[in-house]
Amino acid sequence: MFTTTTIFKIPKVLEDILKNLQKLGATSILVGGCVRDYFLNIPVKDYDVEIFGIDCFETIEKSLQKFGSVKLVGKSFGVLTLRVDEYDFDFALPRTEKKIGNSHQDFEVITNAKLSFKEAAIRRDFTINSIGYDFFKKEFLDPFDGINDLKNKIIKHIDDNTFIEDSLRVYRAVQFASRFDFKIDKNTKKLCKEIVLKDELKYLPKERIYEELKKLFLKSEKPSIGFELFRKLGILKYFPELEVLINCEQDKEYHPEGDVWIHTMMCLDEMARILKEEKIEDEYRKLYLFYAILCHDFGKPFCTQEINGKITSHKHESLGIEPTISFLSKLTNEKKFIDIVCSLVKNHLTPFQLYLAESSLKAIKRLSLKVNIEDLCLVCLADCLGRTILNKEKCPKATSWVLEKAKELDIHNVPVKQLVLGRDLIELGFKPSKEFKEILEFAFDLQIDENMKKEEIIKNIIKKY
Repeated sequence: MFTTTTIFKIPKVLEDILKNLQKLGATSILVGGCVRDYFLNIPVKDYDVEIFGIDCFETIEKSLQKFGSVKLVGKSFGVLTLRVDEYDFDFALPRTEKKIGNSHQDFEVITNAKLSFKEAAIRRDFTINSIGYDFFKKEFLDPFDGINDLKNKIIKHIDDNTFIEDSLRVYRAVQFASRFDFKIDKNTKKLCKEIVLKDELKYLPKERIYEELKKLFLKSEKPSIGFELFRKLGILKYFPELEVLINCEQDKEYHPEGDVWIHTMMCLDEMARILKEEKIEDEYRKLYLFYAILCHDFGKPFCTQEINGKITSHKHESLGIEPTISFLSKLTNEKKFIDIVCSLVKNHLTPFQLYLAESSLKAIKRLSLKVNIEDLCLVCLADCLGRTILNKEKCPKATSWVLEKAKELDIHNVPVKQLVLGRDLIELGFKPSKEFKEILEFAFDLQIDENMKKEEIIKNIIKKY
């Protein structure tokens, strides 16, 4: 939806802040994402304000302190942040930027309260992010025709020279195009390709890339749009684990849609749909589920072969672990996150295998020790639906069967609880030794395979050991 009315409602506390700054002689202009999202009818929680007419940073800081705890992001950048209730506010002085090195942080920043809005806005990335709103005049400021580009669903850069100075803007172009289902302007696309060709993206810190991908995943109805742009812009050369999925063949009976890349793109969009349908809000969980489905077939290029006229990819689940770790290490250092994704990749076929084999409860119990079953069923479901097979009704049937069994045992999102622990062995008079592990495994096997209670297990331990 697109609205062109000038009634831009802002939180009451922000109105009070702007009135307070006005008394000091400041002209405060709302800028960036909050203005863009107003036009796109997207709820706004984060507001960026550019303050013109006041050179004294301390005066602004003192004014804002009346409304809450103010944090300084960087005095050289002239940015102050303030959180009130559920709203985040960023206040900045107008500035110009000049690149002085290869790093994303290598910029010379000069704040200047006397800049015009247009002069200050030229440093911004895209026209749709350069629209301002003067709350007191009830007037939109649009020096680069961003409103028109919003109407036409176009991602267009503002200035050739300033755009190429920040290579992160290539990722930003992609995530905006994916989130809003916009097209990237042909000249902007050309500049993005030049930045990629010059290898400028290699200087970006992984944390910045991760943040852009996070927005792509969490805010796109079809994340595949973004990854297709990665392919078209040449960004996949930085991620060979993804690039090798292209033209990796699959058996037409199970994957009539095409190669592993096409299947993965379809799976991403299915995951986005499933998470929305399931009303899952936890961002961390949503992200590891997205990465799990993105990486789930990373092992196929290493084992795909044709045997008796059929294309097979035996053991691709376990072979996918190494490239998954390699890929995720380019984006994050968080071991826990990587471990969760790997556990889902390694077991992504298991729910279907258990369903087809009509496996016993003990198999479900053992699975709970390896992976979160509820999460695994979501990955398995997206994998099954992300293809053009006709009998898709089998997909939810299989995952629901496994999930219901796990829920009966109350282990759908926690591992089965081990009844006999090390302290129980010590109470029995055993001394900690190498034999401890063997005894505990024996006890756990009795618990899982024979469904024994704790008292029975202890009797068997005494009898054997």
